[in-house]
Amino acid sequence: MPRDSVQARYPCDLHCHTTRSDGYDSPQELIDRAVEAGMYAIAITDHDITPPSRIKIADNEEIDAVLYAIQQGLILVPGYEFSTDTWVDEVHICGYNLNWNYPDLQEEVRAAARSKSDAYRELCYRLTSLGMVVDWGADILHYTAPDGSPATRTPTEVQRKHVFEAMAANGHAESWSAAKLIVRDNPELNVRRRKIDPLDAINLIHRCGGVAVLAHPYLIDETIQTPGNPLINRSDYIERLITTGLDGIEVRYTYDKTTYKGVLTPEEIESEIRTRYSKKVRILSGGSDYHADQKKGEKKLRFLGERGLTIEEFKTYFVH
Repeated sequence: MPRDSVQARYPCDLHCHTTRSDGYDSPQELIDRAVEAGMYAIAITDHDITPPSRIKIADNEEIDAVLYAIQQGLILVPGYEFSTDTWVDEVHICGYNLNWNYPDLQEEVRAAARSKSDAYRELCYRLTSLGMVVDWGADILHYTAPDGSPATRTPTEVQRKHVFEAMAANGHAESWSAAKLIVRDNPELNVRRRKIDPLDAINLIHRCGGVAVLAHPYLIDETIQTPGNPLINRSDYIERLITTGLDGIEVRYTYDKTTYKGVLTPEEIESEIRTRYSKKVRILSGGSDYHADQKKGEKKLRFLGERGLTIEEFKTYFVH
């Protein structure tokens, strides 16, 4: 077992990321790592991009991703983490088992990629104007790959983590997570990008035949102010999602290793969420939000299965 892996606390992790968005494991590496950690099931829920349909196992050979996992003794649930609400941070809705070829979904993927590219280019300009030089071309579109070789990415492939990594590489922050906090806490760096409305995301997931689960609900601020609207609290905001048809909510999550602003422990948050919502939604999910951050030397590492579901819970909510 790799040194950066531990035995899973929960055998089912429904919130994982790969290099297709802001993770550092390829889809194959993630699946292999989950097998090594003794997992029963995982979900790939990359940000604003459909999950991988194929896994490359040789130079000229590919295999269906779900089948590849099954051959390793693992259940793979294809998912998609929608970044929603232009005005409220961290409103992420995971859709599972959608029709990934649905035209409206494909258009949303393209729209999200365009909005990210525009916003992250602007963020680089604002950082540079404040003395934290990050060059869109030299630092973001052209970069050094993990093996040390020069590499390039297109503007629509850029993720926010790439800006944070450049900030750290250029000496403006100790790590990409520290860079994330610098950007989050400075209003001058708060570049709003177009995001799908959460109610529209729920409806889109349902039109695609999937289920909609609110990720990390307590990363949403406790009080919310949006342009032209009165101040509301987080509970009222979530109730609005439930009324629209939200299927589930993430009850187990690694809040202690993220940008959570509150003082509750993950266990206290789980208890509170269960009390408030267990009778209002039919799915109580869980996940680590795994990114393979150990590959970037992060100190607060999230491990596969650190948060998640038991096999019995997984079968109840995700196997039909």
